[in-house]
Amino acid sequence: MVAFNMLNYYEILEVEVDSTTAEIKAAYRKLARKYHPDLNKEAGAIDKFKMITLAYETLSNEQEREKYNILKGIFKKTYNEKTTTSGAKASEEYQNAASTHKESVKDDKKTYAQEPKKEAAGKKQEVKKREFNLLKTLKYLAAKFKKNKRAKDNKKPQKGQNITTEVTITPEEVITGSKRVINVLTTQTCSVCHGHRFINGGKCPECNGSGEVSKRKKITVTIPKGIKDGAKLRLKNEGGAGKNGAPNGDLFIIVKIQAPTKIQFDKQNIYYNVPITPFEAALGEEIKVPTFDGTIKLKLPKNTTSGQKFRIAGQGIKKGGRVGDLIITVSIEISHDLSDDEIELYEKLKNLSKDDVRKNFINEG
Repeated sequence: MVAFNMLNYYEILEVEVDSTTAEIKAAYRKLARKYHPDLNKEAGAIDKFKMITLAYETLSNEQEREKYNILKGIFKKTYNEKTTTSGAKASEEYQNAASTHKESVKDDKKTYAQEPKKEAAGKKQEVKKREFNLLKTLKYLAAKFKKNKRAKDNKKPQKGQNITTEVTITPEEVITGSKRVINVLTTQTCSVCHGHRFINGGKCPECNGSGEVSKRKKITVTIPKGIKDGAKLRLKNEGGAGKNGAPNGDLFIIVKIQAPTKIQFDKQNIYYNVPITPFEAALGEEIKVPTFDGTIKLKLPKNTTSGQKFRIAGQGIKKGGRVGDLIITVSIEISHDLSDDEIELYEKLKNLSKDDVRKNFINEG
């Protein structure tokens, strides 16, 4: 396809504007051998080869060549001339041609309005056809201008795309910290064409002409102690590959903590729910509480109530030279598999108890 630019494709291929397709093809083969990237390692050879290819693709196609000639103002000259029109002058000539065409259409409309009906109808159809061709050409040029602008923008340095992913950790990892290996899908510069998109005059088979390939990358992430649910970690330059010398994007990792059932966190404090038996609560037994780095002993006072809290200093999360506390909440639970002897003892306790535990309960029924 013709790119909307100010280059002179005839000069690039070193041919005349009235050259035949065969002459254009022969000129292309000669220049392609001279500037092919595999044969010519000089600076600028790749860009020269791309221009030669673009010029050939345009001029070897009759429709594309005709559109290109209109753009360059060649339709106003004979094909025995060699166009030396600059880009700015070509654009001006095209505008003048379009203006002249419109004036011609207006004159024709006046003419066929004064001529016999049959002849006027024929001229009317001819004018409509010319108007349609002009509109089609203008739309074509507008589309080419947008395409060329996008191509120009693609040559600018562009930072790689940022990537966001999630990792779910356990409550234990919040307390101790951990390292996680995650797989991230990233875009990288094609290792075959090195981002140039073309090899041997055709699209790179590795990246299909995009200059990039998608690959999964293993990255080790350090989860710091005491991290909060929903916290976002940033790994610089671990995102998508940058273009034209720009830096890579960043990788953002959103940390999710598994919904805790017995463990909760508040800053550097750990909140731990521990079940106890009725006799441990009544007699004030010493219980062992499992933690993430061993066990601790907790001496319950007699007549401990369900929901009572106990604070153990220095057993929380260690971070920034400070240590939080472990806050234990006990809940009295009765076994669901009581033996006959245990049930008999509960019967005796019921008969011995004189306390009404609901004496202060307000019934709002």
